[in-house]
Amino acid sequence: MKLLRSTLLLLLLLCTSNNFAQIIQTTLSPNQAPKPPSNWSRKNQIGFDISEIAFVNWSAGGTSSISGLFKGEFGRTYTKKNHKWVNELIVKYGLNKQDGIELRKTDDAFQFNSTYGFRKDTASNWYYSSKLNFNTQFTNGYNYPNRDVAISKPFAPAYIFLGAGAENSNKEKNRVFYFSPITLKTTLVLDQYLADQGSFGVKKAVYAPDPLDPTQQILIEGGQKVKAEFGILFTAYMKNEIYKNVFYENRLSLYTDYLNKFGNVDIDYDTRLDLVVNAYVKANIGVHLIYDDDIKTKKDVVDPATGATTQVNDGPRMQLRQVLGVGLVYAFQ
Repeated sequence: MKLLRSTLLLLLLLCTSNNFAQIIQTTLSPNQAPKPPSNWSRKNQIGFDISEIAFVNWSAGGTSSISGLFKGEFGRTYTKKNHKWVNELIVKYGLNKQDGIELRKTDDAFQFNSTYGFRKDTASNWYYSSKLNFNTQFTNGYNYPNRDVAISKPFAPAYIFLGAGAENSNKEKNRVFYFSPITLKTTLVLDQYLADQGSFGVKKAVYAPDPLDPTQQILIEGGQKVKAEFGILFTAYMKNEIYKNVFYENRLSLYTDYLNKFGNVDIDYDTRLDLVVNAYVKANIGVHLIYDDDIKTKKDVVDPATGATTQVNDGPRMQLRQVLGVGLVYAFQ
């Protein structure tokens, strides 16, 4: 009987020691514990659209061409209780090559958006928000076929919007509305030649006739490279799945200046229809409309006497770009 008691006591001690060792092991191995959820969410997506057509001894005629468009969308969103900070970077660059014609640019965009918002409680979709937008391009732009004179360059122009207002954000419906009655718009034209012309609304250079040669002019004051405006900004974003694997995305920006032609609205509207084939193949149809009274279109004028071609302003016009493409998409964390 004593032997049986001793054996039972020994087994009890071994089981207790083993359980205690397991508790200690669990406590001392933090790598095995689940990581706390992060307040950051990420979006990384790159894509490449391509279109090509070739003709060889084609009796109906035609011009061989190939086009490519690189796209990237990157996002970082921080949410904690009543605070939200959304950052977005959009880059695009496209080229086209036709048989017998030089390489030409078809798209060029660099856009960065950052919005910080605070709401009173977690049940509300309304935020007190401040927003920063920055837009420019990567390379020179030309009024083809004229490649001698650039009509735009990197940071010529560049647009900066900085303001504060109210934002309504609905995550379930995937829509965001933002209204700011106090927004500072800064236009940068960091190329002196374009600034002297008064491109994109900056104050152009001042010239005076040369007293020694009336056919020439003397530069009195160079064009300004910065233009500041203060006005109202409204932006909207919506993306919905209107049919299975068919997504409709809209981006709208409206701005009017308080002091300079109040009520004359700058419009930037970008709409896109995405048709998703699978996780890596997507077709898209897009239309981009821009109207800005400060952006004057260019036209080439030929001097009948000398035959020289010069570019002159042709006034503001509605700008339109239409895109139809099929390409590859890759998303990663």
